[in-house]
Amino acid sequence: MAVTDTRSFEALTLGLGGEIFAIDANSVHEILDVVPQTEVPGASPLVGHLINVRGKVVPLADLRIRFGMDCTPPTIDTRIVVVEILLDEEPTVVGLLADKVHEVTSIAGASIEDTPDIGMRWNPDLIKGIGKRGDDFIVIPDIVRIFTTH
Repeated sequence: MAVTDTRSFEALTLGLGGEIFAIDANSVHEILDVVPQTEVPGASPLVGHLINVRGKVVPLADLRIRFGMDCTPPTIDTRIVVVEILLDEEPTVVGLLADKVHEVTSIAGASIEDTPDIGMRWNPDLIKGIGKRGDDFIVIPDIVRIFTTH
């Protein structure tokens, strides 16, 4: 997202490691309570488990791993956000663990800034931009790059 982009977009905001992240609400299929997970031996820690979503096997990703955050046990607020993204031009359904799901909100394009070159604790290649809503900063991750950049 460029700073000059004035379009707003609908975003699902979620909590992750004490930060607020926003993902495109149009990519969200559903939000689930925590369900049983099957560990995949030898798999990447990012996507180390599978879940059953309405009879389909879906990889479960813990974005905290990609952002170098501490992995904490699930709480009563933990949710799984099931999204569909394009990976290698193929629609792919993935579950994303979230510490908490907040709301669907509109984020104005004019309020989104490029990722600062310094002061970030995350790899800027994984972030599309930083949005502002009131006094809060909202991190807009590049979900596709999270899964395609190593």
